[in-house]
Amino acid sequence: MEEKQPKKVLSEQERLELAAQLDKDLDAFISSLEKKRYTEGWPEDRWEEEMAKHPFFMQKSPEQGEELSPLMEGLQQLKYDPQENTEQELADTYKEDGKFYMQHRKFRMAVLSYTEALRYKVGDAAYKAILYNNRSAANYMLKNYRTSLQDAQKALQLNSDYDKARWRAAQCASALDRFELCVELCDTILQRDPTNSAAIEMRKDCLAKKAAQQRDSRKEARQEREKQEQWDRLVTELKKRVVKFEERKALHDERYLRPRLAPLEDFMVTCDESGVLSWPVVFCYPEFQTTDFQQQLSETTTMQDVLEQLFVEPLECDKAGLYRAKKVNVYYENRILGLAYMVDKSKTIQEIVSERTFVVFQGTLTFYILVKGSKQEESFVTQPRIPLKIEY
Repeated sequence: MEEKQPKKVLSEQERLELAAQLDKDLDAFISSLEKKRYTEGWPEDRWEEEMAKHPFFMQKSPEQGEELSPLMEGLQQLKYDPQENTEQELADTYKEDGKFYMQHRKFRMAVLSYTEALRYKVGDAAYKAILYNNRSAANYMLKNYRTSLQDAQKALQLNSDYDKARWRAAQCASALDRFELCVELCDTILQRDPTNSAAIEMRKDCLAKKAAQQRDSRKEARQEREKQEQWDRLVTELKKRVVKFEERKALHDERYLRPRLAPLEDFMVTCDESGVLSWPVVFCYPEFQTTDFQQQLSETTTMQDVLEQLFVEPLECDKAGLYRAKKVNVYYENRILGLAYMVDKSKTIQEIVSERTFVVFQGTLTFYILVKGSKQEESFVTQPRIPLKIEY
């Protein structure tokens, strides 16, 4: 047996020297640590940002497409891994995600979550009905009423006693103005719960809207008939007068009868019940390069009467006071022949328009007013005009 060596007893001086050495070594170790920067933790300038990404500390879920931290990515892989979860578990997971997104009003994400949940083959029809109804609710909040109605109806097919789905379907039918379906659904709800005030009110509202819609449809149909009758009457009178148009389709398509000039564009030629036409007319003053407009000039009016009315007040630009009914001549142009024709002022507008040489352009009657015997009149009459090449 080995003999134990007796412990060396330190003197007081040696103990003091040893303690001093240990203090010195500890100070040296601590000093060496301060020189090495700690690199394993969060950076000092971004620690709050990094903490917010940590699953334990984050206050909101990551946005779609946002880069995930390694820890969060690992947790998601565990949560959605088909190798680690049954189809029912995965469906439950996405269902809970949908609920979370609905609570936070992220309805598009909720739709995606419920859609993912429905991908899995879970055998319980009632469970699937809940998923369809929940997706219907999310689509309803997005105002996708047609899609929401389809999902609510699928939920009812899977569970005919599903009152929430039936109410959602009724809401969608009302929003889509499918009044008959809405009333039918409300009737079913009221058979099961006669005191359901919301269903009673919706049914009443739908019946009122349906009646208004039918009334509006009848009014629209009546207006359409009247419009067609007016058009037929107008075409008949224009043909009776043998009115000629530059546009070949003028008597077949009212777009060619609509004036293009801004002051007249809302005043197409009309025919009253007595068969009298009213025309949009433009009067041009070549001397001053200005115009006057008559939006609805009756064809029974003579040109002389029109001039008297035009010059009740002197033209602002007529400083010499020459533009008076008896001092002016009126012309119209035939662009097809390239000629100008003087108007007999004693004739009515109907008689003038029915002349063999008068051709209507863009549904508007155009006349030129010039002082008799003036240089402007001579220039207007003699100016060269290039005939349009139009075949009828």
